[in-house]
Amino acid sequence: MPSFVLIPGAGGSAWVWSRVVPLLLDAGHEAIAVDLPGDDDSAGLARYTDLVVDAIGPRSGVVLAAGSLGGFTAPLVCQRVPIRELVLVNAMIPVPGELARDWWAHTGATEAQEEAARAGGYGPFDVSTYFLHDVDAEVAAEGEPYQRTEADIVFESVCDFTAWPTARIRVLAGADDRFFPVGLQRRVARDRLGVEADVLPGGHLLPLAQPRMVADYLLQSTEATQPGRTKRS
Repeated sequence: MPSFVLIPGAGGSAWVWSRVVPLLLDAGHEAIAVDLPGDDDSAGLARYTDLVVDAIGPRSGVVLAAGSLGGFTAPLVCQRVPIRELVLVNAMIPVPGELARDWWAHTGATEAQEEAARAGGYGPFDVSTYFLHDVDAEVAAEGEPYQRTEADIVFESVCDFTAWPTARIRVLAGADDRFFPVGLQRRVARDRLGVEADVLPGGHLLPLAQPRMVADYLLQSTEATQPGRTKRS
């Protein structure tokens, strides 16, 4: 039975996975959401990687899942520990040596976000419009104490990996993600990983908006009949 280790996005709060973890536990799996010091000005990607590697410990056959900014930590973890599978959920997908601050320009993310806002009829960025538009109000209120501002150091940290793992990689995108529009995610997954993104209804905080669907998607990792799709470089 594989263990699931879950990496959060900007701010580093493990709470973003709080609706998914119980569902994985109910299915008989171990599930660990790693809390990261997102607001620590001294903690960059290297520190994040250490914390996730420490959480994995001696476990083998781990399914590693990463959301949003966590996509920059994931390949660094995969260089240090063997994994069964990597799942990227509405995640930033880096290339070796990239800085997170540069990812937006390199991928055309800003233009994609602006185009989607014009098409969708919603305005410029604010947290409610871009992150919480499909999250239940009670869930959003519960999460307020867990919110932290991401320190600049992570955006200046080099994602110093040489290649994506040879383990299976899947990309999950929210059809209603306003922060990373689905068209952007599909293109980046195809260009950078050679993977076709899978799409579920929901926005950027998919684990909070659609926890059952996300848990079911992750649990496909345990089904031997699922086809593998990987990028080897």
